[in-house]
Amino acid sequence: MTAVPVQAAIGDITEFALPNPNSAPIGITTGPDENLWFVEVGGNRIGKITPTGVITEFALPNPNSGPPAITAGPDDNLWFTEQPGNRIGRITPTGVITEFALPKPDSGPRTITPGPDGNLWFTEFLGNRIGLITPTGDITEFALPSPNRGPNTVVAGPDENLWFTEELVNKIGRITPTGGITEFALPNPNSDPINITVGPDENLWFTEFLGNRIGRITPTGVITEFALPKPDSLPRTITVGPDENLWFTEFRGRIGRITPAGVITEFALNTLPWVITTGPDEKLWFTETFANRIGRIDPGEDQTNN
Repeated sequence: MTAVPVQAAIGDITEFALPNPNSAPIGITTGPDENLWFVEVGGNRIGKITPTGVITEFALPNPNSGPPAITAGPDDNLWFTEQPGNRIGRITPTGVITEFALPKPDSGPRTITPGPDGNLWFTEFLGNRIGLITPTGDITEFALPSPNRGPNTVVAGPDENLWFTEELVNKIGRITPTGGITEFALPNPNSDPINITVGPDENLWFTEFLGNRIGRITPTGVITEFALPKPDSLPRTITVGPDENLWFTEFRGRIGRITPAGVITEFALNTLPWVITTGPDEKLWFTETFANRIGRIDPGEDQTNN
């Protein structure tokens, strides 16, 4: 099915409505087939959208799986988390789905990323662990040093380690492929780090949802923070754009861009964006969970601050 694009107020933004109501798309990533793949936490489906806006959906085998995140794996498949379902899922580019149950109940797998070791790494928000799953489905888990850390997002760093946010304790964590964990406290209390990615400068960049800042941490643990221009912007997710800047979503209805030097520009939306990623077409794609749409923004356009 081809979605009908809805033009937003800014000319370089296009939105595609999902075929089914209340699908609630959250995570999105570029697949090995040069399409965008996304999860529907409300619709209990995995979706695919081509760069021209053609949407295909695949229903999950189990009801109430609630997938929040998806990533491209080293095996040319897509891997996703099922938070209430307590499983890790795999879907081929042709739509064949396999699910792997986690060893412990109520682990709450949140996000997932390919690691430097050829495995997939994921966070267990409720289980307070970092997990890895091999492409064949073998799972290993690493407990965090103390309880209630709230590991949220994980990404492979430039130093061959995995880096993750600890939302509940205001820290950034690092774990080696063998399970050695180091934690770095943020300078300001209640910053609420949520999402993290590797920047073009080989540092880690992260969002501070309640702190209203974008943070940067070097592989050695040096932290720098950049305040957003508008109060209560609620920055949520962040990614590297094709223009070598960092792009992030603001829950108050904007897409933000920050250069490696810390210069911030914001672009207004008429909805609330959630997860953002770079597509195969050199544009930024993002989910609009509550509006039930997939959005696209062209970073090449000359824009003024909003």
